[in-house]
Amino acid sequence: MAFLACMVTPDTSTPGQAANQQMNGQANNILASLNQTATLDAHDGGDQAQDAYLQSLTTAEIEDLKQMVHSDHIYSRLVNSLAPMVYGHEIVKKGLLLQLMGGVTKVTPEGMQLRGDINICIVGDPSTSKSQFLKYITSFLPRAVYTSGKASSAAGLTAAVVKDEETGDFTIEAGALMLADNGICAIDEFDKMDIQDQVAIHEAMEQQTISIAKAGIQATLNARTSILAAANPVGGRYNRKTTLRANINMSAPIMSRFDLFFVILDECNESVDRHLAEHIVNIHRLRDDFITPEFSTEQLQRYIRFARTFKPEFSPEAKTLLVQKYKELRNDDAQGGIGRNSYRITVRQLESLIRLSEAIAKANCVDDVTEGFVREAFSLLRQSIISVEKDDIDVDEDEEDAEAPTHDDDDHQEGDSPMADSPNGTPAPHSAVPRPKTKITYDKYMSILNLLVRKVNSEETSTGEGVEGEELVVWYLEQKEDEFESQEDVEGERELVGKVLRRMVKDNILMQIHSDDDSDSNEPTETQQRQIYVLHPNCAVEEV
Repeated sequence: MAFLACMVTPDTSTPGQAANQQMNGQANNILASLNQTATLDAHDGGDQAQDAYLQSLTTAEIEDLKQMVHSDHIYSRLVNSLAPMVYGHEIVKKGLLLQLMGGVTKVTPEGMQLRGDINICIVGDPSTSKSQFLKYITSFLPRAVYTSGKASSAAGLTAAVVKDEETGDFTIEAGALMLADNGICAIDEFDKMDIQDQVAIHEAMEQQTISIAKAGIQATLNARTSILAAANPVGGRYNRKTTLRANINMSAPIMSRFDLFFVILDECNESVDRHLAEHIVNIHRLRDDFITPEFSTEQLQRYIRFARTFKPEFSPEAKTLLVQKYKELRNDDAQGGIGRNSYRITVRQLESLIRLSEAIAKANCVDDVTEGFVREAFSLLRQSIISVEKDDIDVDEDEEDAEAPTHDDDDHQEGDSPMADSPNGTPAPHSAVPRPKTKITYDKYMSILNLLVRKVNSEETSTGEGVEGEELVVWYLEQKEDEFESQEDVEGERELVGKVLRRMVKDNILMQIHSDDDSDSNEPTETQQRQIYVLHPNCAVEEV
């Protein structure tokens, strides 16, 4: 109860207005010095918070902080100094640094709060340093709580209503998310949690509040915390042939609430394995003497506390680029088809781009979010979206294999016998060498398929008729003419498109219609037989 007494503040606002929970007096100064409160005024530029924090530092600390702020490439240097005990995983360390920085929390005129905290989930094979990251963040941040998913319940994560033994009154006991308010809650073995317990933290992850209506107590408590979760894949190893949701035991709503997913794969690589082994052996042999990061833990803590006081805003160019990158993510998701990406791109990924861009600007201690920061956030989000691997597509047709006996029959009709080629009269081996099958990657096949289907669909919509085969191939080659360097490339691509068309007819994506050409010639020729392609009735154009 003493802990809750420090957190509860009177709410004098009326419905529809922003809550005024600014604390004044000695308690505010104590909490601010511990970096356990964030400025709730969305219109404050952060200058007062910067001055207040700088006043609490010594002259030597301020001078060291100035050198770090004005140094070059501070973002990458901070990443290299984070979690020095863990070898590699630079992308994961970038995400953890941005989570420590956080985005900008905003409040709408209607009083709705838009979260600025970043939620991260690390999914990986066993022995890939997932728990080491969680333990490091817990020891690095003063207000961080570590818990295990299997040993945690819904009440233990949020809040519980218990009956006091002495007075008989019902009281509220804080859970892990409340204890980590304005901090980070690290949840290990997140995939081992029950689905009912995962549903309990939906509100805390998005609205950052915990609502309780039990035993006559109705309360809404703050849970302004970032979630850092670690999960193991189903079956022990991550299967790249299936989606991310199929690899972990999570529901779709809770997956969409994570800003970043990092998939760590334990792949065999001689160079990486050797350096990793040397790193681990040197840590056991030399211990702390081997770990020499550029910035110490105290320097990182001072820099992050100072950087969190910034409230960067987007420039007009960055806003335009942000919309463009989101459209690119949506287009890639649509072109890849259902289940091609690890998870679907929604508006929450746009909000994740905003928060990540703001966090990168904070890491550089600037007040403006530029285009470069948006590109870095997009690259980070793009790398966290693991594409599902697909097997190569065999575009050869079975009918081509059946053409080989036809040539043998023609040879026999000309008087050649199978024994004629052998000098000693023994039967000669079959002269036909099996041709290697033509295989292309799934992405190449889907790119050709998408262009052809859209062309046929547009022609059917405008003219009501299909597209002739030769005209369709020529149109495709015109679209790709910038990628060809020689005539051999053109001929090879022409042959490949013809095979893809036959494969699409076989897969019931297109239908092939033979039409006789209206000509005055009475002699039948090959040009009089036209091949027209139309969409198959079972082809779902919106999913292609």
